[in-house]
Amino acid sequence: MGKRKRAVGDHLIDSEAASTHPRNGAGITKQAKTTSQKPVTVQIIAGTYERILHGISATIHVGGNSAGQGNGAAVEFADTFLFNAHDSAVRCLALSPSTHQEMIALASGGSDQTINLYQLSTRASKTRPGHGPSLPSLAGRKIVENPKNRELGSLQHHAASVNALQFPTRSKLLSAADDNTIAVARTRDWTILSTIKIPIPKAHGRPSGDTAPLGRAPSGVNDFAIHPSMKLMVSVSKGERCMRLWNLVTGKKAGVLNFEKSLLQAAGEGRWERGEGLKVEWNSLGEEFVVGFEKGAVVFGLVSAAFVPQHVHIDGMYKDSKPKGIVKISPPSKIHQVRYVNHGNNDQLGPNVLAVSTEDGRVMFFSTSPGSSDLGHQLQICPAIGEIVSDNGDPKSRVKDFEILNTTGAGSTSMPRFLVSASSEGLIFVWSLDLAPSLEASATVHRPADAAKSTNGGPDGKPKSQGVSELVPQVGRLIGKYETGNRITCLKAFIMTEAACEDDCSALDNALQLKGGPDDTSDDASD
Repeated sequence: MGKRKRAVGDHLIDSEAASTHPRNGAGITKQAKTTSQKPVTVQIIAGTYERILHGISATIHVGGNSAGQGNGAAVEFADTFLFNAHDSAVRCLALSPSTHQEMIALASGGSDQTINLYQLSTRASKTRPGHGPSLPSLAGRKIVENPKNRELGSLQHHAASVNALQFPTRSKLLSAADDNTIAVARTRDWTILSTIKIPIPKAHGRPSGDTAPLGRAPSGVNDFAIHPSMKLMVSVSKGERCMRLWNLVTGKKAGVLNFEKSLLQAAGEGRWERGEGLKVEWNSLGEEFVVGFEKGAVVFGLVSAAFVPQHVHIDGMYKDSKPKGIVKISPPSKIHQVRYVNHGNNDQLGPNVLAVSTEDGRVMFFSTSPGSSDLGHQLQICPAIGEIVSDNGDPKSRVKDFEILNTTGAGSTSMPRFLVSASSEGLIFVWSLDLAPSLEASATVHRPADAAKSTNGGPDGKPKSQGVSELVPQVGRLIGKYETGNRITCLKAFIMTEAACEDDCSALDNALQLKGGPDDTSDDASD
């Protein structure tokens, strides 16, 4: 006689199977916990020496029992666009803020004095039923084309190579070039609103030839960074051992901070080095900023406030910018990019973490939080809390650029964090990043008693020793690698929203035009 089956709700359960599991359905709940998360799609944009912009989508499938561990993560790459952008090498990229927007703007600057503008869709491509998963390719690569990714036009208001681009808001684009100017453009009609002229440095025994026209000194803006309050900007230029602070409310100079000789020596800039700042970056709260040199970096803090308040005069903020830490690479290597790690929803609670990419293929993480509240003339060595280096046999090449992406949702802190890095050999790496264990152990393992103390050697504030532990843990796990076939110079990436059918967004096909850019009236009115 066969075994009877009893009905529970709309399901039929075998009586023998029901006897081996609790009646409260605990076995069914246990199986539900092992389901994988929704895949995360990342849009990667790479600028190359070969004058093209290469767009790649990386779909990260995160599985396993723990959402934060990223166990069983796999990455599927697909080409999304390939733009013949410039007549020479692409030097910099910028993305407009993508909060609750269907389209964002992409700007690329090159050595041909041109800024090209594009529109990109923030929605992941969704293949229609009955159509293939991707377009055919002779190279064997997946191609998922989005017709909404297209070129808008170009700007040609600079007279030299464009070195830096940034969208502080969706309504403004700032650009810096070797013609010693920083231009402000309005994205609504791409009109140049203002131009900040940087003084040309005087030639005092400076080299010529490869770094400048014959008989002239090197000139041009290397990089700039805008304070989160949108009222203050810091810029570093060629041929100057100083940084300049600008009042964005009036468009005038707020002050000049010279780099002292002892400070440059502590940052690895010797007597015959250039001593000019190459990179500059603010943290997300505006409490501090970092100036990157060729072989080191200096962290500057604001003594008076964590941000620029309404009642503080901006022209006096430069007096409160004091160096508080030195970032040194061990073993020594050239620095290519510096970025602060954004903690997402817990940004106000987390420590300041600085990420630095190097010539020897590493991405190192440093804690810039001060050990004591009394800064004074004391300069501390920022301890290294972790690094990412490929150890699976891949050739170690310089990391030209990288992006750190947070996937933390609203009210959730268990989602993983990813790092996308690009090497000069054309390789793009996707890493699963976990800094929590290193931050907890940094106070005991990576900051011994002799390194936690102040390293000032006297009134000049020069550190006596590096104080950086050689035992730096690996804080990333390689989950994907893609070979572009081109030499990469710069990189940008952002997390795309859920996929939508093409018919759902047909009204957004003409959302951005050259004379109707990614601007909204609220941003323009607030500026």
